[in-house]
Amino acid sequence: MALPPETRPTDTGVIHDIGYRGYAGPRLGRAYATRALFTQSLRAAYGLGRSGKSKVLPMIVLGVITLPAVIFVAVAIVTKREELPIEYTGYLSNFSLVVSVFLASQAPVLLSRDLRYLTVPLYFSRPITHSDYVRAKFGAMACAQLLLMTAPLLVLYVGSLLSGMDFGHNTGHFLYGLAAAVMYALVPTSVAVLIAATTPRRGFGVAAIMGYLTVSAALGAIAVGISNPYNGGSDAAQWTSLISPTELVDALVNELFGLGEGFDRRHAPGGLGLVVFALVAVAMVAGSYRLLLRRYSRV
Repeated sequence: MALPPETRPTDTGVIHDIGYRGYAGPRLGRAYATRALFTQSLRAAYGLGRSGKSKVLPMIVLGVITLPAVIFVAVAIVTKREELPIEYTGYLSNFSLVVSVFLASQAPVLLSRDLRYLTVPLYFSRPITHSDYVRAKFGAMACAQLLLMTAPLLVLYVGSLLSGMDFGHNTGHFLYGLAAAVMYALVPTSVAVLIAATTPRRGFGVAAIMGYLTVSAALGAIAVGISNPYNGGSDAAQWTSLISPTELVDALVNELFGLGEGFDRRHAPGGLGLVVFALVAVAMVAGSYRLLLRRYSRV
């Protein structure tokens, strides 16, 4: 039975002024947001802005790859050598495993964690786009790798100049080392970030990246070692370096700058090999980047 109008409950809804005010400041836009994401990701690669436990492995890797350079310089100064006991590019090649450990451990930090904790959609709710996100993350990991490899090169270069070694020779070979560092920072990194973007589990990403980099490099080394001239081999085994991003860069740098020596020297076999190796390196970087864009277009 309906209540008479005078006995019906009255509407008690009230609008309260809680002091909310709209944002009236400058809109910084996509470019600023992308730069902020890049900076935050670069810092995260070294554990900066995170817990102390997150800084342990990156700083250990940085120390492991830099300390031998200090020792080499100290030995060269004490023994009054006219040249460093190791080439700049050879130094990076000898420590490629350490660089791979850093890449395998930190690439999932930048990508897998966002997938696991479902923060990627939150990024895309802001002005940045899928391509902005990929560009920031890819650039941050590549720059983190480049900084890691540039540190020992600077120690070697500054130490050689302070000890009075030839300026022209060391400057030229230091530039070779920087070129190699850029290639290491692009080719292996492109594959690693692609693998990290396929799984939300950091552990799976670390295992997959490290497994691929180490196994592919080992296969190339075994093939080149078996086919060395003392066993009647040829340059045919050098083509196996194409399956390994690190060996590919090593072979390309040695052939391009005429560096390296010994029967186990990695190099692109001849002019055709140099062209093929360069094209494969470009294809790895460009292909991985395109696949990353496709991957995040579906998130």
